[in-house]
Amino acid sequence: MSRNEDLKYMQHALSLSLKGSGFVNPNPLVGAVIVKNGEIIGEGFHKKFGQAHAEINAINSSAIDVAGATMYVTMEPCNHFGKTPPCTEQIIKEKFSRIVIGMKDPNPNVKGNGIQSLINAGIEVDAGILEKEAKKINEVYSNYIQSGKPFCVLKTAMTLDGKISTYTGDSKWISNKKSREWVHQLRHKYSAIMVGVNTVINDNPMLTDRSENIYKSHPIRIIVDSSGRTPLDANVINSQTAKTVIAVTQKAEDSFISIMQNKGVEIIICPEKDNKVDLQFLVTELGKKGIDSILLEGGSTLNFSALKDKIVHKLYSFISPKLIGGENAYTPVGGAGFKKVDDAITLQIEKIHRFEEDIMVEAYIA
Repeated sequence: MSRNEDLKYMQHALSLSLKGSGFVNPNPLVGAVIVKNGEIIGEGFHKKFGQAHAEINAINSSAIDVAGATMYVTMEPCNHFGKTPPCTEQIIKEKFSRIVIGMKDPNPNVKGNGIQSLINAGIEVDAGILEKEAKKINEVYSNYIQSGKPFCVLKTAMTLDGKISTYTGDSKWISNKKSREWVHQLRHKYSAIMVGVNTVINDNPMLTDRSENIYKSHPIRIIVDSSGRTPLDANVINSQTAKTVIAVTQKAEDSFISIMQNKGVEIIICPEKDNKVDLQFLVTELGKKGIDSILLEGGSTLNFSALKDKIVHKLYSFISPKLIGGENAYTPVGGAGFKKVDDAITLQIEKIHRFEEDIMVEAYIA
């Protein structure tokens, strides 16, 4: 195969991998394409956690013998038993001649061992094709499999003068319809959505996946509520669409905890930090529960705490061409703030998108 053909088929495999978004967490997004005699004879992707991996789905989709073919797979095939048998064993058994890989699997149980198994079996292996793109698609998985903590994405929406609401608290709507529709794609993608209790009290949101996807993937709803103020009639408590978790401290009364647990809500009792929930403790506990990613749609106070406690990895900031003004109007990041400019959170801007008149900045914590 030529370099251009390798790139073409790997790009197709990457596109396939995205079809598993929202359904495979905490597993990686993986796509696979099988090529023989210059033709695609099979393709597949990892569809759902616990089900067959992309390589096996691609093999099973082929109507002809795959012996001697080339497989393009976005991540190194596994060589260990997990929810499914090792993919390397099946690849070797099917007598592929060449395997082209996007990125190595950062899982300590794999981490090059899958590639070595294929090489030991006499299969030609080329790794690192569109590696940067493959790693971007699996930034959540890579972080979680190595740290055990969820990848946290902070989403904000503000006017051009930096306000998330008027001084009366009115915020519907700062961003436009296209921007809001895209945010629901994020809710579909990430495992959990986190807000502060004030957001629940003031807005009474559902915090569900209302994207255009036929099959929804509703995130686990996490409410940060130090003293147990979540209303009993809140939508997040009484809607059975998705699981709800409330993070409290010892300040929450036993009666509140008991009532919420009887309603099916999971309670996580956290230590205090600055009279609030210790967010580092919380994300560690959430990671232990298999939550690999969090979309943080908090208010200004929770946003500052999350940044200060260094749980945020990535930021999506929507900027609307509106001016609200008002010294008492809230900004995306409130709290006490940092004392010096040198203490400020530094961002590395990845991309700038347009949603009609709205601008969205995609950035990482530097």
